[in-house]
Amino acid sequence: MNASKIIAAAALSILAAAGAQAETYEGVHAPVSANNRANVAAQATEAARSANPYAEGYAAGPAASLNSSVARATVRAEAVATAHEANQNLDRKAFVNSVIPAQYKIVRPVTQQAGL
Repeated sequence: MNASKIIAAAALSILAAAGAQAETYEGVHAPVSANNRANVAAQATEAARSANPYAEGYAAGPAASLNSSVARATVRAEAVATAHEANQNLDRKAFVNSVIPAQYKIVRPVTQQAGL
C-alpha cells in the first residue's frame, strides 16, 4: 500500500510540474508606425470632418429617395383596397379552436390539371 501511495504521489507531482510552466515576459513592445505625427493629425482631422459610415438613426442624415415606376394614385388605390378587405387582419389565434370561419376565408379559383 505504501508503494501505491508513493507511485500516485510521484505521478501527481510530474503532472503538476508539467502544467506549471511559466511564460517568459518580453516587456512592452515599442509602437511602430510608418506615419509621422503630422500625417496622423491630418488623417484624424479629415476623419472627424467626414460623414460617419457607421451612423444610424438621426446621425445618418436624410435617407436616399426611392424612385418608383408605379404612379402614386395606383399605389394608394391598392393600399385602400387591401385595407378594406374583410380578412386583412385575421389571425388564427383570435378564433375558437384556432380556425378561421369560412365566411372570412379568401376564395380563390381552383384550377385542376388532368391526370395522365
